Amino acid sequence: MKQLKKEDIRQEVFDLYDDYAHNRLSRRDFMQRLSAYAGGAVTVPALMSFLMPNYQERIQVKAGDRRITETYVDYPSPKGGGTIKALLCIPKDHSQQLGGIVVVHENRGLNPHIEDVCRRAAVAGFVSLAPDALSPLGGYPGTDDEGREMQSTRNRDEMLEDFIAAAEFLKQQETCNGNVGVVGFCFGGWISNMMAVRIPDLKAAVPFYGGQPAAADVPRIQAPLQLHYAGLDTRVNEGWSAYERALEANDKQYTVYMYADVNHGFHNDTTPRFDPEAAKLAWQRTVDFFKAELS
Repeated sequence: MKQLKKEDIRQEVFDLYDDYAHNRLSRRDFMQRLSAYAGGAVTVPALMSFLMPNYQERIQVKAGDRRITETYVDYPSPKGGGTIKALLCIPKDHSQQLGGIVVVHENRGLNPHIEDVCRRAAVAGFVSLAPDALSPLGGYPGTDDEGREMQSTRNRDEMLEDFIAAAEFLKQQETCNGNVGVVGFCFGGWISNMMAVRIPDLKAAVPFYGGQPAAADVPRIQAPLQLHYAGLDTRVNEGWSAYERALEANDKQYTVYMYADVNHGFHNDTTPRFDPEAAKLAWQRTVDFFKAELS
C-alpha cells in the first residue's frame, strides 16, 4: 500500500475532513465523498487512516515527565456541568508563584493531544489546567468520534460556564499568582473569546482559529487578545473582519496573526493538517505573550 504524504492530499480532502470533524458530515457521508479522491493504491481506508489523529506517536511531553507534577482534579461548576474533571500541571522547579493558563480542548473532550498541550504549558513555566467538558457525561471516551458525538449533546453556554469556573479554580491554587489566561483551539478558541467577554479580570486570551463573539459583546472585553487564524480556514475566517471592526471601534488591545496556506487545526500535531513551522511560531508567540501578561 502506498505510504501517503501530506503533499499527496488535495485541499478538498482537508476541507471534507474539516466538515467531518465539526459534525457537518456523518462518518458514512465522509467516507462516501472521500471515494471521489481515491484511486489505485490510494484507497478510502488509506485516506481515512491518514487523516485520523495519531496520539500514540505524536505526544511531545509525555505523562510522567520529570519536569512537571501532574494530577487529575475535580472542581465545581455550579452554573455548568456540576463537577468537572481536569488535568492540573505544575512546573517542579519554581521558586515563586506562577501565572495560570486554562487550556481549552476542541469539540471532542479532553483527548491526549490537549493533555499534551497542558503539559507543554507547564514546561514553559505556567500552572496549567485542562478541563474536560465531557465530565458530566463520563469524560472523554477514548476516541474522538465518540467524543464529538458526546460533546454535541451538551449546551455550549453551559460548557462555557465550566471553563469560567476553571479560571476561578486555577486562580485559587497556591502555586498560582492570581493572574490567569486562557488558550483554546477551535471550539476552545470560541470559549477563549467568550471568557474574555465574561471574565473582567482575565489577564490574557489566546484563541486559535476560534469563533468570534457578537459585536455587541466586544465592549465587555478587558483582557488583551492574541488571535491565531489559518489562511485556508474560510469557515472561521468569515467572522474575523466584523470582529476586528468591533475591536477597533472599542479600542481593545489585540494582536492577530494569519498563517498563510495552512489549514484549520494547524497547531494539532496529531493530524496531517499540522504545519510544523506555523505551529512552532504560534506556540512561541503564545508563550511569550503569556509571560508578558501573567507575570
